[in-house]
Amino acid sequence: STISKNSLKSSLLQLECHFTWTLLKQDVDLDDLEETIGDQIEFFIKSNITNYNLLSYVCHLKNSNEEALRNLQKAEEEVKKHHPDEIARRSLVTWGNYAWIYYHMERYEAAQTYVSKVENSCKKLSSTAQQKIQLPEIYAEQGWALLKFGGKYYERAKNCFENALKNEPNNPEFNAGYAIAMYRLEDFSYRLCQDLGPSLKPLERAVELNPKDTFIMALLALKLQDLKRVDEGERYIEEAMQKTPNLPYFLRYAAKFYRRKGEVDKALKILKKALAVTPKSAFLHHQLGLCYRAKLFQLKKTTRYPPQEQVEELIRLSIFHFKTVTGQKTKFFTAHTDLANMYAQAKRYEEAEETFQKAFQINILSCVDKQHFYYNYGNFQRFHMKSESEAIRYYIEGLKIEEDSYVRKQCGNALKKLLEQRTQEGLGDATDFATLGLVHNLNGEKHEAIECYEKAIALCPDNEEYLSALCELRLCI
Repeated sequence: STISKNSLKSSLLQLECHFTWTLLKQDVDLDDLEETIGDQIEFFIKSNITNYNLLSYVCHLKNSNEEALRNLQKAEEEVKKHHPDEIARRSLVTWGNYAWIYYHMERYEAAQTYVSKVENSCKKLSSTAQQKIQLPEIYAEQGWALLKFGGKYYERAKNCFENALKNEPNNPEFNAGYAIAMYRLEDFSYRLCQDLGPSLKPLERAVELNPKDTFIMALLALKLQDLKRVDEGERYIEEAMQKTPNLPYFLRYAAKFYRRKGEVDKALKILKKALAVTPKSAFLHHQLGLCYRAKLFQLKKTTRYPPQEQVEELIRLSIFHFKTVTGQKTKFFTAHTDLANMYAQAKRYEEAEETFQKAFQINILSCVDKQHFYYNYGNFQRFHMKSESEAIRYYIEGLKIEEDSYVRKQCGNALKKLLEQRTQEGLGDATDFATLGLVHNLNGEKHEAIECYEKAIALCPDNEEYLSALCELRLCI
């Protein structure tokens, strides 16, 4: 019997699984994601159903459907092992993925079999006869998948865990997922100058419910450190160190804690230990690069004439680790700008320029990432290429992106400082005054803006652009 492809497709779209959760492959680095999931399967004690399901989807995105099916089989084995009494309930996402993969392989009979399996199970599990069943574990599984696909997905992930918690407010795993989503969202919002702190309560709750989960403990420690409660944070790090001295996922955050505390050598020791367990981890290489960079800055700050060979060695190590990261994670934006800045430190300007351009071409940049790029690139032009006019141009680009963030303020401050210096030293021309006017205007300082444009017009009376800017400002007031 031939199954109509269209009716099959409409049934497939009703399923709750990775194929219907709009997880777009252009938002992640698939090879890197595959490796991360592999590491988690190896090192985390909790059940791996979620990981195998996600891995099957990643394999499909990489065009290896056979491999995808093998991972679904592993997910099924995990269900039998951990939930022998709830096989149907725990397999809905797995079966949904099976149906989609068979559909893509043009094995429509097999796909239909799995669609029916899901539909029949949903009828038994839910009093209402709809296919879209709202089970807390499915919300949670969607939440974990969304977290893995990066920043744009964090808000949705948070909502998924909130939905899961409605039914089971004390579920340790759902609380952990919710706390991680809140922590990461806040990390974003910090860069957007929003208030700190909403993730503290969820993290404390998650630690209370997951006393064995040192990964969450480490996030709580970092959060306390953000809130200047460093000693409290350190107690959690030390406790977790007793519990899981070799878990790479914990160690990388412990190292971050000590690096931010200024104990860079301690951080390096911890990172090297973690690297011995997961030698390919991009996160660890990035943190190592940051540690060597911190040592470089410490050395330059505390020593008037730092020994050249020491400086060169720290730059070399830093470049080596940042370069390892960018080779592996082609979409890891911060690592690219870190590498570019380090090339500039080494006076390797062509490589710096090339790396900046690569960073800017990454296709998943947020507004804040773009501001970050313009600020760093402006600094490069100003301090290394000695071109103030180029620096001004890029700082302005950063300011024009209106997302209110920490780095946008940095663009504004750098620009003001540079222009005020020029105008006070009598080097300022009409363009400088006009640009300063633009900066004040973008910052909402209308009176200062008017003053600057008036000075620009005094130097260059017939400039249409300045005149119309001034008219517009006067109308606003």
